[in-house]
Amino acid sequence: MGLNLDAPEDEAGIKKATENIKALIEHEMKNGIPANRIVLGRFSQGGALSLYTALTCSHPLAGTVALSCWLPLHRASPQAANGSAKDLTILQCQGELDPMVPVRFGALTAEKLWSIVTPARVQFKTYPAPSSERFISIFLAVLFKQQRYYNQLNLEQLLYSVNRTVNRCEPSDGKPEQELLQEHLDQAEIEKFGSAGASWFHSLYQSQPVSALTTSSKVSSLGLLCCQRQVARCANVQQRHDDFARRHIGPGDKDQKEMLQALGLASVDELIEKTIPASIRLKRPLKMDDPVCENEILATLHAISNKNQIWRSYIGMGYYNCSVPQTILRNLLENSGWITQYTPYQPEVSQGRLESLLNYQTMVCDITGLDMANASLLDEATAAAEAMQLCHRQNKRRKFFVDPRCHPQTIAVVQTRAKYSGVLIELKLPHEMDFSSKDVSGVLFQYPDTEGKVEDFTELVERAHEAGSLACCATDLLALCILRPPGEFGVDIALGSSQRFGVPLGYGGPHAAFFAVRENLVRMMPGRMVGVTRDVSGKEVYRLALQTREQHIRRDKATSNICTAQALLANMAVMFAIYHGSHGLEHIARRVHNATLILSEGLKRAGHQLQHDLFFDTLKIQCGCSVKEVLGRAAQRQINIRLFEDGTLGISLDETVNEKDLDDLLWIFGCESSAELVAESMGEERRGILGTAFKRTSPFLTHQVFNSYHSETNIVRYMKRLENKDISLVHSMIPLGSCTMKLNSSSELTPITWKEFANIHPFVPLDQAQGYQQLFRELEKDLCELTGYDRISFQPNSGAQGEYAGLASIRAYLDAKGETHRTVCLIPKSAHGTNPASAHMAGMRIQPVEVDKYGNIDAAHLKAMVDKHKENLAAIMITYPSTNGVFEENIGDVCDLIHLHGGQVYLDGANMNAQVGLCRPGDFGSDVSHLNLHKTFCIPHGGGGPGMGPIGVKKHLVPFLPNHPIISLKPSEDAQALGTVSAAPWGSSCILPISWAYIKMMGGKGLKQATEIAILNANYMAKRLEKHYRVLFRGYVAHEFILDTRPFKKSANIEAVDVAKRLQDYGFHAPTMSWPVAGTLMIEPTESEDKAELDRFCDAMISIRQEIADIEEGRIDPRVNPLKMSPHSLTCVTSSHWDRPYSREVAAFPLPFVKPENKFWPTISRIDDIYGDQHLVCTCPPMDVYESPFSEQKRASS
Repeated sequence: MGLNLDAPEDEAGIKKATENIKALIEHEMKNGIPANRIVLGRFSQGGALSLYTALTCSHPLAGTVALSCWLPLHRASPQAANGSAKDLTILQCQGELDPMVPVRFGALTAEKLWSIVTPARVQFKTYPAPSSERFISIFLAVLFKQQRYYNQLNLEQLLYSVNRTVNRCEPSDGKPEQELLQEHLDQAEIEKFGSAGASWFHSLYQSQPVSALTTSSKVSSLGLLCCQRQVARCANVQQRHDDFARRHIGPGDKDQKEMLQALGLASVDELIEKTIPASIRLKRPLKMDDPVCENEILATLHAISNKNQIWRSYIGMGYYNCSVPQTILRNLLENSGWITQYTPYQPEVSQGRLESLLNYQTMVCDITGLDMANASLLDEATAAAEAMQLCHRQNKRRKFFVDPRCHPQTIAVVQTRAKYSGVLIELKLPHEMDFSSKDVSGVLFQYPDTEGKVEDFTELVERAHEAGSLACCATDLLALCILRPPGEFGVDIALGSSQRFGVPLGYGGPHAAFFAVRENLVRMMPGRMVGVTRDVSGKEVYRLALQTREQHIRRDKATSNICTAQALLANMAVMFAIYHGSHGLEHIARRVHNATLILSEGLKRAGHQLQHDLFFDTLKIQCGCSVKEVLGRAAQRQINIRLFEDGTLGISLDETVNEKDLDDLLWIFGCESSAELVAESMGEERRGILGTAFKRTSPFLTHQVFNSYHSETNIVRYMKRLENKDISLVHSMIPLGSCTMKLNSSSELTPITWKEFANIHPFVPLDQAQGYQQLFRELEKDLCELTGYDRISFQPNSGAQGEYAGLASIRAYLDAKGETHRTVCLIPKSAHGTNPASAHMAGMRIQPVEVDKYGNIDAAHLKAMVDKHKENLAAIMITYPSTNGVFEENIGDVCDLIHLHGGQVYLDGANMNAQVGLCRPGDFGSDVSHLNLHKTFCIPHGGGGPGMGPIGVKKHLVPFLPNHPIISLKPSEDAQALGTVSAAPWGSSCILPISWAYIKMMGGKGLKQATEIAILNANYMAKRLEKHYRVLFRGYVAHEFILDTRPFKKSANIEAVDVAKRLQDYGFHAPTMSWPVAGTLMIEPTESEDKAELDRFCDAMISIRQEIADIEEGRIDPRVNPLKMSPHSLTCVTSSHWDRPYSREVAAFPLPFVKPENKFWPTISRIDDIYGDQHLVCTCPPMDVYESPFSEQKRASS
């Protein structure tokens, strides 16, 4: 066996040695030891043989421990003929300082093993010291299913652990045996098993000398006498007090009992039996790890995060280190008042984040030099794909040019999107682009480009415009602080990432993309846009503008399928700009550019050649020495640089670079001078692009908001003022149907700001991100168990992206079968608006399916549609439970019907909160789903993002999961990936620890209970309200239900919007309005709200119903009443003028629980939507429109 990848191997000798080991296994089995109790393990060559033997053994072994070794005969992918290797559990440990077998060998071996064995069953761990005992102990403990609660522990497994502990004790140490045992338990077992396990061991051996316990037989005979007594005793003595499920689930036992009594039920089990069809209910417990408490989960996550190696990364490609201001981190990103808000569909209780997002749009417009911007998109690459589609919509042309010097992930995402949109992508350099045939919709280029070059694209833009094509520019906000902006040389669309404005790398995200256009394109722009309007008092206020462009209204005709974007990250980015102002941003940009100039000069003096003369922060270097030598020296200093395909190297600098960093980079390239010496000797070359026509001369960020909050005192107060204007989960429940606004626990959120998770570039080598890789594998394993799917892709970074990716995987699967004609997608009329928009994006033809009055799929119409389109049927998109909140009995029949006619079933995972632990979509016929981790699995909504929408697929779709051009994600040996759907390989990786922690802390039992209580809460509320409102579905509902407010239009001229606005006076955010049925309200309480909060909301709704009755019965004016005039702002209620036919108390304090000391006040009166769309303003208005409350009071009284 050799120690390099190409060394010859003694195949015959390896196989002969393997057969000898297999003979030993057979011998053990004949003596009564089952194969699944045998673990092979060894060091170096012995470890290599252990791996090869375990993989090729026909008996399913318990596992393998391979220490500092490699996989022999790896090219043949060794595995047993019967496939037993797929489920083999492997622990591979590699010493970081091993002089014989380098870490690289271990990493390559792990990658190979992941392709042979189920990836979640392979653990790859590195350690700085020669010992790996701790990893092995934990591995064996988990392997043999030792439980944290010992009353569940198998005697044989427990005694095995005891024997290992005892055999580690050395009586020759000169200490009493009891003390030795105590020490060993303290150091190893307490950490691993918890205090309950240690107590068990202590009591078991308190009267026995260690010398009497040196064989397993003696341990067994001793343990048999006291096992039952001690296990039961320990379980009672060490009961846990910090069970996370109790913290997460609102209703306690008393609440649950009272709610069940109101429903006339004896138990939650009875409710579930009456709610979920028996044919699909999961008949077994979830196979999940036991739950762990909050302190333990943080300790575990610390250990996982420490496996990520934080090197200095100068890879660039759209991702850069930045300095995150601690005041923004603490007061915004770590603040529940900011992160638990929902998308600002109710502007009267959302003025804070609407103002902040309007600031963001203003920032983007100012810096890019364009007229209008949206409130963020998902990432730079998907923004580029949206630009391509906008161009296609605008002029209906099929060809689109892309400059190959765009970032490679951007090109990949655009190509994938184009494949299903019918657009032809041509990669051409500017001088190769021919517009003469006038069949080109647009062109995309990068400025500065991925190699760092700053180029004048004015002539290209002019040629495009002459031919009727649009010009799209992917750019960098920080660079534009000193570079001529694209709007000044005619660009129609500017896009990019705002990540380097104070948002951590996060191994790829989440980050807010920006998107700006010329005014004539604004109605085609994708994503949400904040605009200025006025309320009924005439005050200038903010709201979401031009919503008729969006998927929830226009469905398959929408400008995009985007729903959740990156609002929270956009708010972070604009606060960064507000904090620094234009002068501060320009200073940062000049500093970065200056550092790049110094480095470039040093490199040239060391004999290296730069590929480009004009640059901002990125250099492409033709080395004057061995590239391998440079990379080796970089590794010594733990520095990552970019290796281009042509063998050149790239370095991208950022605002965190200091003089020592420059010295290290110069040393890597063999430069003998320091950065200081190089800088001192530079002359005119220090000016760089600032001495050329590329220098920016136009002012930006001139609005007062960007020039008022440069001290920490002022910006903290500004952020707090905005926060106080918005309702969030810190105030009250947010009962939005289909949005699952549940608890976002602090312990789940804490790890995302740790540097080990936050400060890692998405394109580092995998061996530097082993913590993330472990977390991905474990989360994938748990999500597969919860859904019944076989694999998960984490690349889609929103629910809508997940829909698109899932449908695209279906298209890729059908295309691979030669069934390219299958393009019809059946979608019920009650589906989420993203469904038809996503199907359209995936190149499918949408055919609507009727639903009955309860929102169920019309079985007869579905069968007719299937018969009509059976030759071309690609898929059906269904939501389960239905969008009306009902478990349809015939779901299995629907899936069977589609499969019978050659189609695939896409099940929208939006309502997964009603299924977890009770039923699994992969079991009752679904082929693919997206999972809204920002709903069911506790990632906060952030006021409109971030989200995560990973997709789960059945085995036949695994080869067609997304891939990535930089980091290979090849999901299987026969992978035929659909392409790339997001910029980063694993989407918004940095927020995945939230869902991982939620699942681990809840455990299988807790997750199931959460689902049950979500269903109980919804049914209890429906029961309380059914006497006052019509509930659309008669019977037991799932986790949400619909109230019909349509009759009130005729009886009292009251609509759903009036009820929604009046709820704000009671301190509640409105339910989902007019969806899925126009004129109704859909309510989802989630499991996190206790009975007291449910009752408050129900009391509010009942009180509003009485107010409607007052109108119906003539006791109050039908035009001037608390509903029509709602919401009542503080300014309105405290005005010296009050001429309404109801009291101020009725307006502001309609029920006893609404008290002055805890009331949430809407900050404005009801807005005028029509005025806002007719007078579109999407940047900050002049400061003179901002009036003090005193001024407004004066106006109201006049």
